[in-house]
Amino acid sequence: MPSYPDTESARRRLFHHLRRELDDERVLCAMEQVPRHLFVPEAHRSLAYDDIPLPIGEGQTISQPFIVALMTSALELKEDDSVLELGTGSGYQAAILATLVLRGRVLSLERLPSLARGAGDLLRALGYENVEVRLAGPRLGAPEEAPFDAILVTAAAPRLPRTLLDQLASGGRMVIPVGPLQEQELMKVVKAAEGHRVTELGPCRFVPLIGEEAWGEGQF
Repeated sequence: MPSYPDTESARRRLFHHLRRELDDERVLCAMEQVPRHLFVPEAHRSLAYDDIPLPIGEGQTISQPFIVALMTSALELKEDDSVLELGTGSGYQAAILATLVLRGRVLSLERLPSLARGAGDLLRALGYENVEVRLAGPRLGAPEEAPFDAILVTAAAPRLPRTLLDQLASGGRMVIPVGPLQEQELMKVVKAAEGHRVTELGPCRFVPLIGEEAWGEGQF
């Protein structure tokens, strides 16, 4: 596999920058353990440690590292949590989640077969044994395996999907971009006895979430 002379220095610069932006050492240490350049197509590998999103094929992207860190931190993961991810993409985010829930499990769903195969193969090759990648169906999530302690959605929904809220355990956390196609608000949802508490984390822009209670194929 080709190496890039400046990869390590770029990686150090990235994490120096992230530590100025986010005070969550546990999440940042987990991200440092995941080789982002291996989850980026070779044509863009020299940019793997820039704080930018990058294309991964099929019209999809690997998210900006700061957004990955922010979303992961907001989940407040514990080592034995059961985590559902919607939108596997390259598998990079799933690898970070798996690193944080060493005694738990990550179920990651991807609607595009080529991405699901590639991410699953890479995660297995890198030794992430507590991640399962599956093809997503038209219904959001995996209600048959609920409840989940945490749900991370890496694609944008037009509104908070009821079916995902129902798949959260009591005290469970979900992070999801919500809003129109052009720009969304990143939201953290916590399931409580009295309902759901919602916190806005800031503006963002994600590819659309496809499925029931989300966007249809012909809507964008």
